[in-house]
Amino acid sequence: MAQRVVDVHTHVVPKGWPDLAAACGGSGWPWLRVDSERAAMIMVGETEFRPVGAECWDPETRLADMAADGVDVQVVSPTPVFFSYDRPADQAVKVARIFNDLTLAVTAAGGDRLVPFCQVPLQDPDAACAELDRCLAAGHAGVEIGNHVGDRDLDDAGIVQFLTHCAEVGAPVFVHPWDMPGGPRLDRWMARWLTGMPAETHLSVLALILGGVFDRVPETLRICFAHGGGSFPFWLGRADNAWHRRGDLVRGASSAPPSAYVDRFCVDSVVFEPAALRLLVDTMGEDRVLVGSDYPYPLGERPVGQVVRKADFLTADQRDKLLSRNALRFLHG
Repeated sequence: MAQRVVDVHTHVVPKGWPDLAAACGGSGWPWLRVDSERAAMIMVGETEFRPVGAECWDPETRLADMAADGVDVQVVSPTPVFFSYDRPADQAVKVARIFNDLTLAVTAAGGDRLVPFCQVPLQDPDAACAELDRCLAAGHAGVEIGNHVGDRDLDDAGIVQFLTHCAEVGAPVFVHPWDMPGGPRLDRWMARWLTGMPAETHLSVLALILGGVFDRVPETLRICFAHGGGSFPFWLGRADNAWHRRGDLVRGASSAPPSAYVDRFCVDSVVFEPAALRLLVDTMGEDRVLVGSDYPYPLGERPVGQVVRKADFLTADQRDKLLSRNALRFLHG
C-alpha cells in the first residue's frame, strides 16, 4: 500500500485578476500577460518577472501532476511577489482580499486535496489579523507570510502580535523567503535564489530565537520554514557556539541557546539530496521535517518527495512521518 503524501509547499497564480491600480490604488502592480491558453508571464510594470503555466492556475493540471507524483494533498500558498508589504496598508488589504478569494476559487475544484493558505497585509498587524480571520471563516486553512517586512524581521513587535494571534486561533504559518537583496554579485546565476533565499530564511529563524519570540509566543504556534530552513540547520552549531562564547552580543532576548528551540518550528524537505536530508533530520528531529516541493516552479522538487523516498537511512516509521504525519500535525494540531 502506497504511503500517503502531503506537500506543504506549493504556490498558486490565478489566471488573471482585476486591474490592481484601479482596484487598490497606486501604480506599478503585477499583472499577467497571457501568451496562450497554457502559458503566461507575470509582469511587474513593463518588466518580465516570471513565466508561469497552466499548472499555476488550472486545478485539473495540478491534480494530474499530483497523481503522477503520488501526492494526496497539497497546501496551496500565494506566490510572494503579490505580498505587497512595501505598499500602504490599505492597498495591501485590498490586494490580499483579491488574491485570497481567487485562491479559494482555484482550490475549490480539488476538494480537500487542495488546502488553501492566505496572504495578509503584514505591515499592519491589526489588518493582518482581521484578514486572517476573514480567510479562516471563508475556507482557508492557514497563512503564508514573507520572512520580513522591509527592515523589520520576525521579532518585530507588530509581526509578533500577528504570530500570537495565529497561535490563539490555531492557524498554521508557512514562512517563505522573499525580496532578497540584489546587486552585481547576486544578479548572476539566480544567485539571489541560490544563496539569498537560504540566508534570508536563516536570519529569520535566528530572529525568532534571539529576538525572544519563542520565549513570548504561546507554544501552540505552528510555524514552518521553507527550503529546509535555509542555511540554519547546517550552522546551528555555530550559532550555539556564538551564544555561549559571545553572549554579550549574541544572546539577545533568548533565554536559552538556539538548539533549545528546534522543537518550536518545522522545516520542509526541499533540500534535494539524501545527505542534506540526513543533516536536516539529525538537526531538527524526525518530527519537524515535512515534505515540500515548491511546485510548480522550476527550482522545486519533482517527483515530489523523492529525496525522502530515496533516503535509505530513514526507517519506515520516520519516512511516514516526513511524508504525511508531520504535515497533518502542522495543519491540524
